[in-house]
Amino acid sequence: MSGRKKSTEAEFFVISVAAELAGMHAQTLRTYDRLGLVTPQRTPGGGRRYSAHDVELLREVQRLSQDDGVNLAGIKRIIDLTNQVEALQHRVSELAAELDRLRAAAQTAGLGRPGTALVVWKPRNQR
Repeated sequence: MSGRKKSTEAEFFVISVAAELAGMHAQTLRTYDRLGLVTPQRTPGGGRRYSAHDVELLREVQRLSQDDGVNLAGIKRIIDLTNQVEALQHRVSELAAELDRLRAAAQTAGLGRPGTALVVWKPRNQR
């Protein structure tokens, strides 16, 4: 057995293979999991299964720690903020697509471009 588990969606690695791919000791991966830096999927028996994305994240944690001198708390904050930015970017894309859909529906309905109507307002006493 190669230590790898194939999935229809992605490839997952047992902890020893993920540690080797990331250039770390398996105990380091367990520590990072405990600290919430990298959260691998779990098997029904509780075994850790690391995705290729997890391995890349492990390498980034190692780079930030060793090359840039960032402590683990700082790395966790960087990861959390990066995840928030990615989620917000995804949400902006969803909203932009929805706006495009609504504009297209408005044009199809003959409403022109939404928000371009001119309204003249006069106070009641001047009507």
